[in-house]
Amino acid sequence: MAKSPPVTQDTYSFAPIGYLRTPFADKFGIPRQPSLAPHATGELQLIAPYDRAEAVRGLEAFSHVWLTFVFHQTAGQWSPTVRPPRLGGNQRVGVFACRSPFRPNPIGLSLVELAAIDTGAGVKLTFRGVDLVDGTPILDIKPYIPYVESQPDARSGFVGGEPERLAVAFSEQADQQCLAAQPKYPDLRELIIEVLAQDPRPAYADDPQRVYGIRLYHLDVKWRCDGRTAFVESLEDL
Repeated sequence: MAKSPPVTQDTYSFAPIGYLRTPFADKFGIPRQPSLAPHATGELQLIAPYDRAEAVRGLEAFSHVWLTFVFHQTAGQWSPTVRPPRLGGNQRVGVFACRSPFRPNPIGLSLVELAAIDTGAGVKLTFRGVDLVDGTPILDIKPYIPYVESQPDARSGFVGGEPERLAVAFSEQADQQCLAAQPKYPDLRELIIEVLAQDPRPAYADDPQRVYGIRLYHLDVKWRCDGRTAFVESLEDL
């Protein structure tokens, strides 16, 4: 019987191909999965030496791509078990049985819609349905291939289907502020609705009068929730 090859402790280093710009200024409020907020757009300007038009030749034929990225804000903070939000934050599962950012190697995958490719000055890619914080380092881009990667009969463990969504209501003040911001952020209202409908509150939060803040673009969105409806109270400049 042939001997097994020796176990080695190889290490690898990777350099970003660019940094993703998104509406999400911090982690709180980011959709927990891609595509849950279709109006969350992201722009990726490739950096040298990867910013060559031939590097994305043919990519326009694909509607969706995989982004390989770095959980740069949690690097070095891995844990063997975590408390997934879908389990109410009370039950633990293994880190390899969930998508927690607290991983031995802080890398992740995100499936996003490819909205545009601009090669006029380097390479800029625009995506829809992003779920990453602004400034996330991107390591790689690969096209999504449905016939091998879509598995309709796959089991999804404790995740199940999409969670129930909150209704979202705006105060008169927030309505006016959304309208005023529309020239700069045309999809701001839709984005706020999509983000808050996911109920980004911590699992233990149940005070309907507590006011939360979510940073979108350069705005601090103030809101509260009674468990069924998210009430947007105001939008404040940061």
